[in-house]
Order: sequence, then structure tokens, then C-alpha cells
Amino acid sequence: MSLALDPVILPNGQQLVLVVDDEGSYREALEIGLHAEGFAVMTAADGAEAEEVFRNSAIDLVLLDVMLPDVNGTDLCQRLRSFRKVPIIMVSAKGEEVDIVLGLELGAADYVTKPYRLRELVARMRAVLRREASEGGEDTEVLRVGPLVLDLGRRELRIDSTVVDLSRKEFDLLQLLMSHPGQVVTRDECIDHLWYDADLADSRTLDTHVKRLRRKIEADPTEPRHLITVRGIGFRCDA
Repeated sequence: MSLALDPVILPNGQQLVLVVDDEGSYREALEIGLHAEGFAVMTAADGAEAEEVFRNSAIDLVLLDVMLPDVNGTDLCQRLRSFRKVPIIMVSAKGEEVDIVLGLELGAADYVTKPYRLRELVARMRAVLRREASEGGEDTEVLRVGPLVLDLGRRELRIDSTVVDLSRKEFDLLQLLMSHPGQVVTRDECIDHLWYDADLADSRTLDTHVKRLRRKIEADPTEPRHLITVRGIGFRCDA
């Protein structure tokens, strides 16, 4: 059953943290402490609730307990990372090296063991968020056209918060069209952008990529709303 989630409206610059822990005392203490440090906080008591919140909210960082009642935290880490690449800090009372290594191998950005001091945890969170921002460099621009959100730094497409897997050329084609929303991009411009100086006898290869892209981004590829063909000229990306 899906949760009824109210939208979270954040002040400019405030970051949203998801705390996943089955112990209510930890959730409450972290929510109070992180609020005091300037973070917005959402909480979840198990893996199912965490996935629902994660999929429906623009989470910036996850604090994820390893021991959950319905799923192993390392498995949940892997699932969340496959959905959207948000930094995850694993939290657990278990401090054995094997658990730390496993969490990091599955994509966790850091690992903190209980009990911890809030000041240390916040310092690690901010370090992870700074590292995440710096790794994006100058390519962190995001293009938005209607429900389509194209993250150029991560080379990631999201449609209504769902990540859509694109090939390199599909991504490049969509980037070109979304960079000119509502404007026609000619077939020759598309070919030059995707294949540069390649000598194509015809543009059937371009048409193939357009069809594949429509299957991934359109509710009904036969009646496209976003990737529009302008007959005899080229293509247009609409909201």
C-alpha cells in the first residue's frame, strides 16, 4: 500500500535527509538534532516505508541503519542506489570490518557505528554532501521540460522521480532537444550532434534512436507528447 505523502517544501539551499531506523528513540533524537543543524528530515521505520518515501521525495542524503525488521540494510542500500544515486551513510551498532566493506562496496558513501556523537555524524554528512557536489563539477546543470528532468552531471533522466535508463546516444539526443524546449531541431543538427563527421547515407539511424527514446519517455509512443516530429524538418521537445 502506498503512503499518502505531503509535499515537502524546502527553503532555498536546505537539504532533505531521510533517516531509516527501526528504533523510534534514534529517529526522534536524530530528527530533533538534524533540524537544529539546519537540515529538513523525513523518517522511516523499515525498508518498505523507506523506499516509498525515497521514491516520492527529493532526498539529498540517506542515513540508513543496517539492521531493519523487513530487509537487510545493505540490500536496501543497493535498491535505493539503483533507483537514484543519492549519497547513503550506513549506520549500525555492528562495527565489524566485513559489514563496513560490504556497505561501501554496495555504494554507501560512508559508514558510522552506534553510539555516535551528533557533531561527528553531521560533520560526516556535510563532508559527503560536499564531495558529492564537487564530483559533479560544472556539469551539474539540470534540464527540465515538463516531467522530464535531465541531470547532466550524473547523465541521468528522471520522469516523475523515476530514473529511466538511456544509452549514451539516446541521452545525447534528448539533451540536445531539451536544450531547445519548444523549438525545432533539424535532422541535420541531430545527426551532427550525435555522429559528428560520420558520413550517413540516410537518416534511418536517427529515426531508430528517436523510436527507442519515445518508447522510454512517452506514455504512448504512438501518440507522443514530448518528442514531437516536425515532418520534413526535424524534432521538437515539448512539456
